[in-house]
Amino acid sequence: MRTVTRGKGAADRRPPGRRRAVALSAVGCALAAVAALLAPAALDGPGERGRPAPERRAAAPARDAEGATHESCERPEASLRPSPDSGPAVRRIKARASGKLIAGVDQNSYRWGYRDPATGDLTGFDIELVRAIAEEIFGDRDAVIFRTIPTNQRVPALHERKVDIVVRTMTINCDRITGEDKVAFSTAYFQAGQQLLVPRDSPITSYGPTLRGKRVCTAKGSTGEQRLDDERRGVRSLGATKVTVPNQLDCLVRLQLGEVDAVFTDSALAAGQAAQDPSVKLVGEPVTREPYGVAMHSDDTDLVRRVNKVLEDYRRGGADSPWMRAYRAWLQDDLPGVKAPPKPAYKD
Repeated sequence: MRTVTRGKGAADRRPPGRRRAVALSAVGCALAAVAALLAPAALDGPGERGRPAPERRAAAPARDAEGATHESCERPEASLRPSPDSGPAVRRIKARASGKLIAGVDQNSYRWGYRDPATGDLTGFDIELVRAIAEEIFGDRDAVIFRTIPTNQRVPALHERKVDIVVRTMTINCDRITGEDKVAFSTAYFQAGQQLLVPRDSPITSYGPTLRGKRVCTAKGSTGEQRLDDERRGVRSLGATKVTVPNQLDCLVRLQLGEVDAVFTDSALAAGQAAQDPSVKLVGEPVTREPYGVAMHSDDTDLVRRVNKVLEDYRRGGADSPWMRAYRAWLQDDLPGVKAPPKPAYKD
């Protein structure tokens, strides 16, 4: 755990150039390679070794996120209306001795949450949003303690009160807002979809028959894993094998090492990886709709409303809104064509 400080107006600066991206890829992938080799992947399903044809950029998502047909959940992306009030959760955070917000983030997702190889500082689209939330609560965008957490620890970190919020390309879906392990979400701040990332010489062309006999990697606890486990549409129905790892970047390393044939992940993350590594490409269309939200403890309803106020302000201003400035700085190069942030949906 460490606190990272950066100057104001970071959303307006351009991301590192391609030379820095290459350096980041080398550093990040080397670290992930060590983790991947030390922690064996989990395998599920048939399949055989295979070696990874038309190229595709990240496209608009096609279907609802997994869990969207849950019996008691019709609009998972609908959240609580924004409010500037400080309830029990916000007061607890403000009374903390450190005087800082504690945020669960990623450090391996290029453009979203990653370490600048030149400074070692955490930066990216998600990191800018965390700083906006800190500024709303404390009046200081640097009043943040960043805790980097793996994909499958996002929910436990909230339940165990290790973090106040999780801003880590986390999909809002019914499985996560209902049941024993539920968390609360803000309104959606971005929308992506699950898509395949494969080597450039791969025969895999889409999420379909060309996956037969192939090994498909995804992060444990992700919505990608939920889709791969689906009885009717998952990897077993396609004759493929699921491979799970703690972090999504570990999948890229295994792909580079030839230990898996494809990575199944959010198109937004995959686009960043394809930008870093010219030996891989996106194929097919996104097969789900994945709205990203800020996750919080399900009891912290006043914090949810406060974060939604931040998002209302973040979206406001049209082409010059903080959201659009952050999009142009971090995401536009690899995810072009986005004209506006997702519209908020409320349930009260």
